[in-house]
Amino acid sequence: MKKEYMMETAIKNYEDVDSWKTVMFLYNSALKEVETKLHILNDEFQHVHQYNPIEHIKTRIKTPESIVKKLKRYHHETSIENMVNHINDIAGVRLICSFTSDIYHLAEMIGNQSDLHVESIKDYIKNPKESGYKSYHMLVSVPIYLSDHVVSAKVEIQIRTIAMDFWASLEHKIYYKFEGCAPEYISRDLQECAYMIAELDDKMLSINEAIQASAASGIDVNKDAIEDIAEHVIGNKRTQKKLQILRKAE
Repeated sequence: MKKEYMMETAIKNYEDVDSWKTVMFLYNSALKEVETKLHILNDEFQHVHQYNPIEHIKTRIKTPESIVKKLKRYHHETSIENMVNHINDIAGVRLICSFTSDIYHLAEMIGNQSDLHVESIKDYIKNPKESGYKSYHMLVSVPIYLSDHVVSAKVEIQIRTIAMDFWASLEHKIYYKFEGCAPEYISRDLQECAYMIAELDDKMLSINEAIQASAASGIDVNKDAIEDIAEHVIGNKRTQKKLQILRKAE
């Protein structure tokens, strides 16, 4: 049986190799493991349900500059040990979906993987950041099977809709352009866009559910019946949305 090590121990086992290269090798390997699992899950979903919940899969390793900036922001000295212990998103995977319902389906499927351990979850969809940022974050540890031992490495998985990703991409550019201190009017406009995108996601989900309901009712459905089903689904969604707004206002 192969011995299993945490990242810190694994680095020490490579005394004759540059530590930075070792860390990057291990995190890249972890990304490959997670990306392969996600592609298999997507293929299985297509095979069983004739539907792909994942539109795109993006992977990235943080640059040395980003790692150093984050360590300084958290008031840690720049070192390999601090980097491994205090930065959880060195290896990152981003899943882009069509609908918000896909996000939670994917999160559940990922959590059910027997060889992945979910370390933490941050649901910024139900609890958006003050800026308007929405996304579902999962921190998982994944085993990397090497020649004579197993290493456990952390990977952050972000799951969001196409609209959420578009907004987050612009926010990221603004954040780095103004070094986290954007003018008030830009922050305000960005928040307004976040509300518009949330409404768009809700409407697109409602339309998709109306289509699914129409399809489930039978092949020989006339136009009037389809319109009735669509109005019923979308109308209910609008009513639920209004109730949510009223409850928040109380």
